[in-house]
Amino acid sequence: MKEIIFVGRSNVGKSTLISTLTGKKLRTGRRPGVTRKPLQIPYQDVQITDMPGFGFMSGVKEESMDAIKDNIVHYIEDNAGDIAFAVMVVNTGSFAEIVDRWNSRNEIPVEVELFEFLHEMNIDVIVAANKIDKVGDVDETLDGIAQRLGMMPPWKQWIDVIVPVSAKKGKIGELKKLMQKKLEALRAK
Repeated sequence: MKEIIFVGRSNVGKSTLISTLTGKKLRTGRRPGVTRKPLQIPYQDVQITDMPGFGFMSGVKEESMDAIKDNIVHYIEDNAGDIAFAVMVVNTGSFAEIVDRWNSRNEIPVEVELFEFLHEMNIDVIVAANKIDKVGDVDETLDGIAQRLGMMPPWKQWIDVIVPVSAKKGKIGELKKLMQKKLEALRAK
């Protein structure tokens, strides 16, 4: 069975977005790290996989955080042939700051590394720019996300890749449409 994986940093709203999309209640929490292993949810004729978040998790040892990241990589490698596409959820408001902080230390930001890794595995990626309702200048913010992921702004030329959403407010219509379009293309093969 084909699957759609939802990946991203801890506490960006992956589980909330999946709940809004599927109508199925998933465990969420104020603190990062509620989802510790892949969780499968039926969706139409595929399954959605809610992957654990990566990055800093309050109260979680560094070895555990590294193990979670390794498990995500191994899961993607082992299941790449069955993954229809990935939805990489980012916190629109903090994405640029986090990426810039990593870049200033001459380190590859985890989100950028994940985006590139998914492409290396030939997995199509939708970037769900979550919490869009909390940013001021939407176009400037989304241009910044596109640029930091190696896509030339303006972001609107990437509407098949970057989709603004607000999982908590239920504003996911464009994401649903894009997912449907990708699923229909997959079924037509």
